[in-house]
Amino acid sequence: MTRDLERLAVISDVHGNLGALEAVLADVEARGISRVINLGDDAGKGPRGSAVVDRLREVCEVDVRGNWDDFLPRISADEPPEMVWWRDELRDDQRRWLASKPLSHDLLLSGRRVRLFHASATSVHTRVHFRHTPEEFAGMFAATGLTGPGPEPDVVGYGDVHDAYLEVERGRTLFNAGSVGNPLDEPTPSYAILEGVPDAPGPAPFAIHHVRVPYDVEAELAVARRAGMPRYAEWAQELRTGVYRGLTVPSGSSA
Repeated sequence: MTRDLERLAVISDVHGNLGALEAVLADVEARGISRVINLGDDAGKGPRGSAVVDRLREVCEVDVRGNWDDFLPRISADEPPEMVWWRDELRDDQRRWLASKPLSHDLLLSGRRVRLFHASATSVHTRVHFRHTPEEFAGMFAATGLTGPGPEPDVVGYGDVHDAYLEVERGRTLFNAGSVGNPLDEPTPSYAILEGVPDAPGPAPFAIHHVRVPYDVEAELAVARRAGMPRYAEWAQELRTGVYRGLTVPSGSSA
């Protein structure tokens, strides 16, 4: 007898944006989804990294390490003031926890081997964009020191580039969950839902889809202003427009 289908929420790149996280978690709960996997970059860039870390530790079944999770706890006092600000916004125990998170997570869903990590199979600091080479695509499925040994996955999901997409190539599926707290493809938070039969060794129905969840951007920006968060202007541009800091804002957009 076939087991029931189950849905998992895959979130990523909250970056201290508690308002966006709560909106996404409310949507996840409204859909009856109880399993949440986070692909890292919990704090930094936004004003409420400490509150976000605590919330993610409450709700996430798995939380893998991102590049900000990796370097933020190691920031020294002589580094740029904004980095020190984001480091010090976290408690000591939170910094230790971020640095200790696993680098990848594997699961079996409807007979498909699914591998989840933050940026790439090479490193949390190696970026693979939506427009990538065939070699970069193949490298996402490789067994490496980051992923550990084991059979090649059929499905790979990641975050890091804040750009939600899905690509299928010769039986292999690559998807990016997008960003909850700092989306840079459009200014609406996104996350992915995986649907399938958990731990099923044989074929069964399987699905991946993305969800966009609006939230009160201006309320989150007001929190950043009150906190005196550094790099506020760049943060405001990204949240309001989805345009990466340093790039030109499209005509008619408000930064």
